Amino acid sequence: MINIIYEDNHLLVVEKPINVIVQEDDTKDKDLLTILKEYLKEKYNKPGNVYLGLVHRLDRPVGGVMVFAKTSKAASRLSDQVRTHKFEKIYHAVVCGKTKKSDTLNDKLLKDQRTNVVRVDNRGKDSSLYYELVAFKDNLSLVKIFLKTGRSHQIRVQFSSRGIPLWGDQKYNKKSNIGEQIALFASSLSFYHPTTGEKMMFNLDLPKSYPWNIFN
Repeated sequence: MINIIYEDNHLLVVEKPINVIVQEDDTKDKDLLTILKEYLKEKYNKPGNVYLGLVHRLDRPVGGVMVFAKTSKAASRLSDQVRTHKFEKIYHAVVCGKTKKSDTLNDKLLKDQRTNVVRVDNRGKDSSLYYELVAFKDNLSLVKIFLKTGRSHQIRVQFSSRGIPLWGDQKYNKKSNIGEQIALFASSLSFYHPTTGEKMMFNLDLPKSYPWNIFN
């Protein structure tokens, strides 16, 4: 069952489980959007199709907080906040090696649609994030990341390109082992309520599994 963090007539805030896709793809695996539509259909005994707007995404292996819109008006207003950078996402990650105490990473990232691999390339889109080092132990760094742009695989590629890849990243960390789970988590989300204008913030505790637990 999906962890429902908050719900009203306009919004549905949930914890996305790891390794669940957000929207249906070629794998035909059960996706979060479909699961949540079924939840709403059953809870409110709704006939026919249920509307649920997708405002932002998380990569399949990444867990954490997400918001969905229950009306088209809410979806439009939240999407506007994404475009105007009023929609704030904070991540935590465990990276291999020692990072700086804090840094801003700016790159141009280009996605190969055929292979779904992203790389630093001058032909790509401007991508920016700011991070702070939270703790360092066993040659692993726990970092708090403030995402300024929301490019595909952005965090993973920007750290990997600097020789400090995310622990367990099967795609961008050549030293990761098969079966390891990427140490990236969407820990916080804040935005303005689409109808009341109230500032809303939702936070989740970090996972308890390795390598997160070495920083407890």
